[in-house]
Amino acid sequence: MDIEKARFNMIQQQIRPWEVLDPEVLKLLSVVKREDFVPTEYKDLAFTDVELPLLAKGDPSQTMLEPRVEARMLQEVAVKNTDTVLEIGAGGGYMAALLAAKAEFVYTVDIEPALVDMARQNLARAGVANVSVDLGDAAQGWSLYAPYDVIVISASLPFVPETILRSLKVGGRLVAVVGEAPAMHMQLITRTDEDAFTTVNVLETSVAPLINARQRDKFVF
Repeated sequence: MDIEKARFNMIQQQIRPWEVLDPEVLKLLSVVKREDFVPTEYKDLAFTDVELPLLAKGDPSQTMLEPRVEARMLQEVAVKNTDTVLEIGAGGGYMAALLAAKAEFVYTVDIEPALVDMARQNLARAGVANVSVDLGDAAQGWSLYAPYDVIVISASLPFVPETILRSLKVGGRLVAVVGEAPAMHMQLITRTDEDAFTTVNVLETSVAPLINARQRDKFVF
């Protein structure tokens, strides 16, 4: 397979049509080698428009987001070089690598020990030094390094818990896929002051759920 041609086609045929037009984001997608962050058995599928399994034997509980979803999330949060970023759901470390190329520092957290090890190894091989990979359950947030300028949730959840929203700095941005299948939206949430947030529905999509994400209370009749 011609890796560079596959990367070019991914950007032109999947990502640009999703209105990812920021030249800095597009450049990053060319420079950060996505194929280096997927399991060996899926390297030939690194540029396809699907969620890729990250654990052994194709376990569907942990996946790598589609390239277009990652790219649009990266564009929406508009990371600056002074930003401290939290990513919930480290996966193989690819999104953390993209964020780290724009941010001052990235904290990424995963509940799965095998993925924490994978992300650490992948990031080290890629020479990414401004990322810390932590093991833990961040479904309700990760207060250890809060507050954050940017939060990226690399999975879906029914709603964004208040504990996560409150860990944003004023002016901070959060991007996540919110809702329940089949009605999910990528949302950009901005903290406008101590007690106010604005939410923009960016687009409709559907991605795998965040493990241990808080569920909405069910009405009982």
